[in-house]
Amino acid sequence: MISELVYRNRSYRRFYESKRITHSQLIQIMETARFIPSAGNLQKLCYYLIEERSECDKMFPHLKWASYLKKWNGPEPGERPSAYIIILVPKSCSNMVYIDTGIAAQTILLTAVDNGLGGCLLASVDKDAVHKIFLLPDNMDIVLVIALGYPAETVVIEDVTDQDKIEYWRDENTVHHVPKRKLSDLILNY
Repeated sequence: MISELVYRNRSYRRFYESKRITHSQLIQIMETARFIPSAGNLQKLCYYLIEERSECDKMFPHLKWASYLKKWNGPEPGERPSAYIIILVPKSCSNMVYIDTGIAAQTILLTAVDNGLGGCLLASVDKDAVHKIFLLPDNMDIVLVIALGYPAETVVIEDVTDQDKIEYWRDENTVHHVPKRKLSDLILNY
């Protein structure tokens, strides 16, 4: 059921790094993502898949993790992602491609969750460095990086009690808490 997948699709930031994702698993995820709707059916998104440990190690230092967790610099060795998907768009396309990016990213994450994986969308990326390291085409811009792996953390959703306090946080057991606005706060004519 789609609602279950959406609920299980959290932003996971710690993984069982030794449990590797294969190239064929990434291809399976992308096989689903290629069927997404596309503005004007232009289908301008391209992807770069990373699953080799050495390549993952090259990507990791160029990402920023969890801005609300001020004292946390990201996953420690052993809990880092075992794959990444870079979403790229042509430099010369319209802003409508960003709608496609959101649809693609959500589809990728839902497909990953449906296959026992988890992930996190990362927009805070040293794009110039990543471009150079992976020899990405000069005519393409990086929009998002999706980190993937087998989740090694518990994420709990709870209702927002104060509309000004929406920051996620970790408790003393490193359980990740994510406040979500109530339906009655989202729908104007509830």
